[in-house]
Order: sequence, then C-alpha cells, then structure tokens
Amino acid sequence: MQTTADFAAQNSSYHFTPPCGVGQVKLQTTAKPVTTFCGLLPFLVWIGKLQLVERFAAAMPFTYTSPNAIPSQHTLLAFMLTVILGGSRSAHSDWLRFDSALHALIGIKRFPAKDAIRRFFHRFGQGEIEKFWRPIWAWLLALGTPPTCGFTLDLDSTIFQRDDQQQGAAKGYNPTRPGRLSHHPLLAVLAEAPLILHAWMRSGNTAASNGVREFLQEALSLLPTHWQLRCIRADSGFFADALLTYLEDQMLPHIVVAKMTPRIKSKLRHCGGWRHLDATYSVSEFTAKL
Repeated sequence: MQTTADFAAQNSSYHFTPPCGVGQVKLQTTAKPVTTFCGLLPFLVWIGKLQLVERFAAAMPFTYTSPNAIPSQHTLLAFMLTVILGGSRSAHSDWLRFDSALHALIGIKRFPAKDAIRRFFHRFGQGEIEKFWRPIWAWLLALGTPPTCGFTLDLDSTIFQRDDQQQGAAKGYNPTRPGRLSHHPLLAVLAEAPLILHAWMRSGNTAASNGVREFLQEALSLLPTHWQLRCIRADSGFFADALLTYLEDQMLPHIVVAKMTPRIKSKLRHCGGWRHLDATYSVSEFTAKL
C-alpha cells in the first residue's frame, strides 16, 4: 500500500492470522508499493473467523497423495480469490501466482497454476459435488437469521444465451435473440435475504414448469429445520397442475400467477366489487375450479 510518509506515520501496524497459515502476519503501510491486493484483507480476516478453509478440508471428497501437491482446499480458495478480483477464467489465476506478499496474507507457500485449478475441478463428478456441497451449504445457511415471520421463496427461471457448443445448450425460448442456443436454469430464491437457495441448470428447450415439483422438494430439504416459510411465489410459467397440487397437498401458502386462459378471462369479465388501490391499480377476487 503506497502512502506518503506523513500518512504512514499515523497508521499503526495490524497483526492477523492468515486463513491458511499458522502464526501471525504483520501488516503496515510502506512508502514503497509491495502488493496491489491489500484490499483483500477484510475478506481474508472474515473467512479466517468463519474457519472456511477448515470447512473445505473437512468436506473435501478426495485428497492428494503426492507430498508435493498443494492442498485441495488451498486450490479452491485460490480460485475463489481469482473470481473476487475480477477473473473470468482459470488462466486469470496467474495474476496472483507470483505475488509473494499476497501469498503471505493468505498463508500459503505456493499458489496453484491454472492447470492445477482445472485438474482440481475435473475430479468433481456428480457424487463428489453432492458430498462436498451439501454439508458446506447446510453450514452456511445455519449462519443466517431468518425473519420473524419466515422467508418468502420465489421460484423463477432465466435464460443464459450461449454462442458456442456448451453441453446442454439447445434452441428454445429466447426473447432477446430467438433461435440462438441457450440454457434455461431454474432458481429458488429467498427473497428477504436475498439468496439463491437452490438452482438447476437445464437445456434451453425446457419449459419453466418442467420438473418444478422435484426441484421444490430439493429446495425445501435444504432449509434448516428451524426456518419457516411465509409464502411461495411463482409467475405464470409455473402455473401447472403438478406444482399446484403439491403446494396444496403440503398446505404451503402460495401465490402463483394464473395463465390468462379463455376461461379465466371470462371469469374476469364478470368479476365485480373492484377496490381501487391507486390511480392505476384495482383489485378484486373470485374462486374458480381449474
């Protein structure tokens, strides 16, 4: 951190324990720039207090046998730091590979190369993902404090346009660039957090409501046992018998936007008792057996 001499004289040194190391590191301002990544310090202190690296190590579904191998939890943290600092591909990890001052802040002796990060992720199949992700995610969720009245869970889907031959990409509903390949992921979002509780990556030719019942079951199983749901909300893309029947069978409060079928439009035309909310919106209600 480069500063003037007067500014440096006003700042005392700071000692902290690196998240991947033992002992303490002394941090202080200097007249000569040493590293450009000193802004990571609050994040490194935070994950050290959480003992995140230890959690990674305990949940890791495999270990390296070579005595010279970089610990797998250090490789994962290196990838995370690359992303936080703006990297969009594994090759960008080389930005951090030769900064020894940053390595001291992290508490590692060697920073993994881009090929080591690729090999690390190639070892994850579906089974390894489940073994690692489930306990980590359950621990992270338990750190949160739910609202007194409970969370609102929003079901939604989005479109990821693809310009290459990525696995699972297919032609489907794409309002911005029709006819292009895309993915159509499904999301379950805790609205008050806000936090993505669960997600499925799906092909672009998949309808929004396909598999939503099973998806919702998985999402609900991820919630800590002491958390309550105030409501489940979804737009008209999820207006399907499978989801509505499941919500009613489980007695889950829900708001699902109805598809404007001819029968629903007919009911609306004969609906009375409208109550004005403001100059634009009015509300009324009716009951219909679908």
